[in-house]
Amino acid sequence: MGMSQDNLRGFILALLSSVFIGASFIIKKKGLRRAAAVSGVRAGYGGYAYLLEPLWWLGMVTMIVGEVANFVAYAFAPAILVTPLGALSIIVSAILAHFMLKEKLHQLGVLGCIMCISGSVIIVIHAPQESPITSVQEIWAMATQPAFLLYLGSVIVLVVLLILHFAPRCGHTNVLVFTGICSLMGSLSVMSVKALGTALKLTFEGKNQLVYLETWFFMFIVATCVIIQMNYLNKALDTFNTAVVSPIYYVMFTSLTIIASVIMFKDWDGQNTGSIISELCGFIAVLCGTILLNSAKDSDRGSSFRGEHAPLSPTLSTGLFSGNRETLKHDEENELLPDDICLRKQEPY
Repeated sequence: MGMSQDNLRGFILALLSSVFIGASFIIKKKGLRRAAAVSGVRAGYGGYAYLLEPLWWLGMVTMIVGEVANFVAYAFAPAILVTPLGALSIIVSAILAHFMLKEKLHQLGVLGCIMCISGSVIIVIHAPQESPITSVQEIWAMATQPAFLLYLGSVIVLVVLLILHFAPRCGHTNVLVFTGICSLMGSLSVMSVKALGTALKLTFEGKNQLVYLETWFFMFIVATCVIIQMNYLNKALDTFNTAVVSPIYYVMFTSLTIIASVIMFKDWDGQNTGSIISELCGFIAVLCGTILLNSAKDSDRGSSFRGEHAPLSPTLSTGLFSGNRETLKHDEENELLPDDICLRKQEPY
């Protein structure tokens, strides 16, 4: 199945984006560790010393470059094609974490990486051709249809619930809390990025979309969602193993984005059943790959910040996946904390 020129441009930009974003996870985490060692307060516990750390800003610049490439990719290709290519960022971050952060990648993890790539390739091959959009007002009509408004309302309720109820109680022991907030807001930001990118693309083609209020509204939504995403992504990266955060964030973010895109842009309209099934199989392969990747990782367990004697360097284990734990040098490692109890009650396995 051939790709259109726009889909090809989106595909290349999405690949470049994944490389930059995958590297940014590692650079930012090294910056977070360095800032925590200097200030004594980790980002996961409300510290903002990382804002003064040059290495963290380098990671931010790298991520911004990747996000810009991603932004442009959405202007050319449908979300169902662009979003799953984020699997490459998992592989980049896992490999770099293995060498730079000593977060080991085992043979099972390598198999998981291969499955992620294979699944993404299947999705790309069977990705739908996007229907042409001639005005941002067309996208606004899609965003205000009842089905998408129902999805939007559900996301807002879940995010508020996670932030106000679950984050204070289990946010530092259950990786799904912080990554869940990032992923839910991410699905909305992608829809807004798609709308804004299309509006700018049309403007550069001579059809000025900046005169429409809808364009500026989408820009506001993008800014709001990205700020929330970055805040909770910092918390997740500082609290949990990078090789665990990256795959889980990818799986949740991609799943929700595809659901949102299918509802809002009706990506599957006009596709035959075989293509849709192939896309779903490819996505399932990616999900299985991330599970294998997670199961092969070291789930390094750090201490909750309990007073002035708490260590800074170890990261917190999610407790959701099996793995070889590194030996901690503190007697606290064998104690069952209240947060641990909260996590184990929520464990699905």
